[in-house]
Amino acid sequence: MNICVVGDGVMGGGIVQTVAQSGFEVIWKGYNNETISQAQDKLEKNLLFLLDKEIIDKVEKDAISNRIKTTLSYDDCKACDIAIEVINENMELKKEVLKSLDKVCKPEAILATNTSSLSITEMAAATNRPERVIGMHFFNPVHAMKLVEVIKGQLTDEKVHDTIYSFAEEIGKVPTTVNEAPGFVVNRILIPLVNEGIGVFAEGVASRDEIDSAMKLGAAHPMGPLELADLIGLDVCLAIMEVLHIEFGDDKYRPHPLLRKMVRANLLGRKTKEGFYKY
Repeated sequence: MNICVVGDGVMGGGIVQTVAQSGFEVIWKGYNNETISQAQDKLEKNLLFLLDKEIIDKVEKDAISNRIKTTLSYDDCKACDIAIEVINENMELKKEVLKSLDKVCKPEAILATNTSSLSITEMAAATNRPERVIGMHFFNPVHAMKLVEVIKGQLTDEKVHDTIYSFAEEIGKVPTTVNEAPGFVVNRILIPLVNEGIGVFAEGVASRDEIDSAMKLGAAHPMGPLELADLIGLDVCLAIMEVLHIEFGDDKYRPHPLLRKMVRANLLGRKTKEGFYKY
């Protein structure tokens, strides 16, 4: 089975590495020469780390690298069996990517989207194969997080679901089937918690460190909400909150003004070296 991944950000690189480590050939489509080169360098560092820790050996490392072919052209995706788009959480941009894949991919190919909150049905409607479009939501960091939410759109064929469910298992993940709803399961619960943590911080109820420590010690969370916001990316948190707020029309999902302000200042967390913490 041949896999194509469109997107050369953190998540795209993580998915490419995971898929290639699992023995699949991967076509990795980047945005431009600079971004795909940077993404390749990051992936190479990840593999060298695994080699240094003796998690893989030199033969395995070389085999993984050789399974990955990079490109800037959608035409190189035409032979893939599964294409996974992993670009920014923007509906119109994702539709454009899926349209481009729809034009070049063989009719039986499955188009998967790594969206964290957007409508699978709406994206599928932009293609000529809505029954073969499905959500495949990975979590960051991809190599460490076992869950993949498999999200069916209104018209997703059951056999397509079964194929993606099995594929997720083949790459070492634990899939869970989700019917389409804003935010799906994890982010509908998790991101409002992050948003509330930001509100508690903005109101001066407790300091940044005290908020995160309280949730780790009092709720047994592995990291606090502000640490988590930085890991996810404040821009991603804002995008998800906006989807929840628009779709449900409930003010409990209204993004906190501080979240908006920090995104406008490009204080997005780890990806920009500063968010609630400095990195």
